[in-house]
Amino acid sequence: MTTLESSSRLAVVFDGTDDAAHTHSALAAHDPTAGRVTLHPGPGTTSDTALAHDLLAALGKPPQLSGRFPAGRQPVWEAATAWVHALPVTRLTVLRAHRLTDRRLRALLQLWDNTGIHMTLVVHRPRLTAALHRSLASVPHTCAATLAEARALYFDGHLPKAGAVPRTAVVPLPAPARWINLASLDRLVSYDSPGPCLGPCTPAPIDWRHRPAPEPLTCAQAAEAARRIHAATAHPQLAAALASTLFTGASFQQLATARSDDFHDTTGLLALHDRTRFTDGCATHPVPPWAEAFLRAATRYARLTGTTHMLAGPGDRPAVLRLAEKARLRPPQPSAAVRPGKRGFVVWDWRETREAHGYGPAPAAR
Repeated sequence: MTTLESSSRLAVVFDGTDDAAHTHSALAAHDPTAGRVTLHPGPGTTSDTALAHDLLAALGKPPQLSGRFPAGRQPVWEAATAWVHALPVTRLTVLRAHRLTDRRLRALLQLWDNTGIHMTLVVHRPRLTAALHRSLASVPHTCAATLAEARALYFDGHLPKAGAVPRTAVVPLPAPARWINLASLDRLVSYDSPGPCLGPCTPAPIDWRHRPAPEPLTCAQAAEAARRIHAATAHPQLAAALASTLFTGASFQQLATARSDDFHDTTGLLALHDRTRFTDGCATHPVPPWAEAFLRAATRYARLTGTTHMLAGPGDRPAVLRLAEKARLRPPQPSAAVRPGKRGFVVWDWRETREAHGYGPAPAAR
């Protein structure tokens, strides 16, 4: 144990009298966009899985992890670790740390060790519990006992100005999201069948010889699509698959060829494979800045879970389509005259159907 230092990555705050000011300050500091997350564990459970769900919710994700998993185990800690690694989150404050069990503390310290995040454990009592004493015995950490020191930790040194509205203030709920029609989703459901490479492959940049390049998203479209995908799922690979479609215009079969080492953060390139040159051949795509966090999270998640594919797996197409519909993202739709009685139903294969049956040019998007 050492005295309080601003450079310490792990700190313990002693709130010996369980002063409400500590809880209020920690909750007011919660602002994921500024890199600060406050985790308030749900009462009535000692499950480390439930704690991971609480952390995902604090990160702005749905607390449940959708998708299919081996042996029925949800890799929620792997997902939480991947998102903390990928998002601009630098500080995690954990309230009610004196109620954490050994398993929960081990999970938190593993997250801390894997991500390099600054973590503050708030103990609402004058001394460490036996579980905290065991967990922290061999871990370098600092201690704080005053509210001023604690607030500096909660806010990462960026204390709010006097009169600022706390982040916990009630804000009106946004109106239900309208559909966003994006032409880059036209081929997500496609009849093509590119095959993955079986060995090392370093593809060249895509040259768009076999199909037109997808129409780039506007800044407003990209920001809104990223926000919706972030809020719609906690699964890094499903989120990255949908985000990748928006800038590659690739089919699901193409996305499924990406391996866990096919995104290079330093160069900002994503490789998709097609060894038989069915569609694009093996090619790399430049990743726009708004999509990099999704690819970083998917890469880390794939390595933590030991999966060979980086994006959604071969059997995850229904899950990706459900995610897109939940985020209210869809390809341009046929007119009501072409699909009577199907209002609100997303036609994912309209482009393929139109080409196969000779409908001609696409009608105006609805």
